[in-house]
Amino acid sequence: MALTGVLGALGCLQAVRAEAAAERLPNFVVIFADDQGYGDVGCYGARDFSTPRLDRMAAEGVRLTDFYVAGPVCTPSRAGLMTGCYPKRLGLAYRVLFPYSKTGLNPDEITIAEILKTRGYATACIGKWHLGHHAKFLPTRQGFDVFFGTPYSNDMNGQHYKEQDFKAPALPLIRQEKVVEEDPDQRYLTRRYTEESIRFMEANKDRPFFLYLPHNMPHRPIHASERFKGKTKHGLYGDVIEEIDWSVGEILGALKRLGIDERTLVIFTTDNGPVLLRAKRLGYRPGSAGPLRGMKNTTWEGGMRVPCVMRWPGKIPGGTVCEELVTAMDVLPTIAKLAGAEAPKDRIIDGKDVWPVVCGKAGVRSPHEAFYYYRDDRLQAVRSGWWKLHVFRPEWEASSGHAPLLHDLKVDVGERTDVAGEHAEVVKRLQGLAERAREDLGDAATNRSGKNVRPVGE
Repeated sequence: MALTGVLGALGCLQAVRAEAAAERLPNFVVIFADDQGYGDVGCYGARDFSTPRLDRMAAEGVRLTDFYVAGPVCTPSRAGLMTGCYPKRLGLAYRVLFPYSKTGLNPDEITIAEILKTRGYATACIGKWHLGHHAKFLPTRQGFDVFFGTPYSNDMNGQHYKEQDFKAPALPLIRQEKVVEEDPDQRYLTRRYTEESIRFMEANKDRPFFLYLPHNMPHRPIHASERFKGKTKHGLYGDVIEEIDWSVGEILGALKRLGIDERTLVIFTTDNGPVLLRAKRLGYRPGSAGPLRGMKNTTWEGGMRVPCVMRWPGKIPGGTVCEELVTAMDVLPTIAKLAGAEAPKDRIIDGKDVWPVVCGKAGVRSPHEAFYYYRDDRLQAVRSGWWKLHVFRPEWEASSGHAPLLHDLKVDVGERTDVAGEHAEVVKRLQGLAERAREDLGDAATNRSGKNVRPVGE
């Protein structure tokens, strides 16, 4: 071949490679800790233990101060993340699924993984699922190529549930759809999930992938490996958090080593607020909601506002802070948009594309007019802007006609001062938003059935 022909061929090859690189889709890694509170990360004010990898991740990306999960306990929170919908819409708002449960995430629902499969992504769920343990509900039936982990919480092993007269089996560790271990040594789950995740990324470094890494820890019973146990002033809980932080560092390090760091969005967040009273009864120092009131299984801010850090070199400016309202339900439509896909159009999706918000685009505000706090099937509060109105509290049940509580979260993030009497017009507006939620999603506190709820998986 003549020199000009060789040069022309090389030029064409370079053009093809450049085009392929331009079209290469981003990778997505979502790390989801269990029961880790708002104040349990260094850059959110943690004390007596450190999280240098998460802190560095925030320094290289964005820290979100007003990030909410869709429910204050495991199953509802995960349902909201995976589908972009309020758990109440899916029939999964009431408590959590147990080993005796016969329901799960309806296979007709569309998960993040299923959306990404339409774009050729490799997908893996490595860790705790908790959206149904029967075969039809497992991750492998919900868009994930790979599943390695537990089907529900790590304390649901061998228990006798008196109300059901049900003896739970040993905690299963599942690969794909087969139980490969019973009652695995929980000291090593964080490490094993991390190693499994890195193997998945290595195997798929040349194609786009979605890694969902929902850790079992620090859900009780908490465990840390020998390398971390006894290392912090906070005791075992601090040790567990430092091991999760190590895991984050291993994931980020693998992305750099594989040369895919700059085309990967990494999200770290947690499923709900911390365990407080139960932890003290079990004899260990609990987690922290930081300046927030409340804890896991409450609709005070400490139950549903959680730490969230996002990092994508070259796409998210480093060291930024986002104070706009963002939710875990927004992850699905945001990832879909970034992958060149679309959120489902044939059903209501409550999440919004928040990429312009989290990447720091000037002047962009949260797309949410309102955010609804459901505990079980009861609407308990609504937030709009900086205002939060509590329309139902469990402690009000013994009385009737209790006036709602209004808090200005801009100046009262701890929800200590009720200002309803000073802002009647705000109360009226948020009550209208609450009524809209009751009509749409339902509300057991007012005996309302929502018009737009979908059937749970049976």
